[in-house]
Amino acid sequence: MTHAPLADPHRGRPILQAGQPLGSAPVVMIMLHGRGAGASSILALAVEFNRPDLTYLAPQAAGNSWYPYSFLAPLAQNEPYLSSALSAVGATLKTVVEAGVPQAETVLLGFSQGACLALEFAARHGGRFGALVGLSGGLIGPADIPRGYATDLDGSATFIGCSDVDAHIPLARVHETAQALTQLGAAVTERIYPGMGHTVNADEIAAIRALLDDLHLSRSGGSMA
Repeated sequence: MTHAPLADPHRGRPILQAGQPLGSAPVVMIMLHGRGAGASSILALAVEFNRPDLTYLAPQAAGNSWYPYSFLAPLAQNEPYLSSALSAVGATLKTVVEAGVPQAETVLLGFSQGACLALEFAARHGGRFGALVGLSGGLIGPADIPRGYATDLDGSATFIGCSDVDAHIPLARVHETAQALTQLGAAVTERIYPGMGHTVNADEIAAIRALLDDLHLSRSGGSMA
C-alpha cells in the first residue's frame, strides 16, 4: 500500500526563537535556513548582528530542506514542498503581525535555499518590509519563467549578496533578481564578491547591521547628521 505525499509538509513545524520574547521587541527578524541545515544554524547567525534587543524567529523545514530540487528547476517539480514552504513563511509573518509587530518592522532574511525562499516570498507577497536580505540566493524558477508579480515592495530596503563563482547560484540569476525586485519598488543593494564561494562574509554582516541601524533610526524619527 502506498501513501500519497503530504500536501503541506512544512505545516506545524517548530519555530525556534532567540533574543527578546515575541511581542516585547519592536523589530522581528525571520530567518530562513539553507538546504541540509536547520533553524538552529541560521539562528546562530543572529549573534553576529549584535542586536539582542530584537526578536529572532527561525522556522524549521521538514527534513531540513524547503524543497527537493534546485531552485532553478520547473516550479511543479518542487511541489508540494515549495508552496508549503511559502505558506510556512506566510504563517510565521502572520504570527509576528498578530503579536503587534507590523510587516514594516519585520526583517526577512535567508541564506542559500532560505535566501531563495525569502526573496520569492517577498516578491509574491509584496508590501513594505523592515528589510529584505538574500545571502547567496535568487528568485525561484527556471530561466524562462515570467516574473509578472502583481505586487509592490513599497521601498523595502533590500540587500542581496553572492559570490561571482557560487556553485549553486548563477550570477545571472542574482542580477535578474536584483532587477526584478527593483522593478517591484524595493530599494536594492546588490554586492558580488569575487571568488567567495557559498558562504557569508564580514561585509555582508556589516551590511545587515547597517540595515538594522537604519530601521532603528526610521522608527525613532532620527537622522544621521
